[in-house]
Amino acid sequence: MERVYRTVPLHRIPWNIETPPDALVGLVDRGIVPPGRAIDLGCGVGNYAIYLAGRGFDMTGVDVSPTAITIARQNAKRKGVAVHFLVADILGDMRQVQGTFDFAYDWEVLHHIFPDQRRKYVENVHRVLNPGSKYLSLSFSEQDPQFGGSGKYRKTALNTVLYFSSEAELRDLFSPLFTIVELKSVTMEGKFGPHVANYVFMEKRQGDPESP
Repeated sequence: MERVYRTVPLHRIPWNIETPPDALVGLVDRGIVPPGRAIDLGCGVGNYAIYLAGRGFDMTGVDVSPTAITIARQNAKRKGVAVHFLVADILGDMRQVQGTFDFAYDWEVLHHIFPDQRRKYVENVHRVLNPGSKYLSLSFSEQDPQFGGSGKYRKTALNTVLYFSSEAELRDLFSPLFTIVELKSVTMEGKFGPHVANYVFMEKRQGDPESP
């Protein structure tokens, strides 16, 4: 990701969309996710974290790319909102992240994480959430026709490789640690065209033990 943010103009990065997605806005507007302490996992240049901060959330945004975090801090300052942006690897120990949260989300992040690394990632999410906290994940579906067909692994124009998931895979991934409230296929408007995506909205169960 650091290579992308250092070498590709922001307007050419497909996931860098300033307008917050309807799925996220809807959760806030309907009061399903009320303002509280929230974390954006893989926040990029901070667009959605900045939006939620403007809606009254106490926001933390994390990304592995130092360049993205530098730009995110500049964006927040320019818009006059407070967001705590951190350089952290969501596949590492995330020791930079302090405290726990009432809401977490990853938007177009999980398809960058391959199956052998996903268990560690989900454990990290579980660990930083309070019991009863909400978690939203949206990633490309194996039904999406983009990037050359129906394979699970597909190479993009940015020379990244993405993993396209089935609903069954995500149910198996999340259900050991979360109660899945809603899992469905949605059409997601991308910068260069629509995608078929898996939308998973879930909750950390009350009384769940901490992840290893």
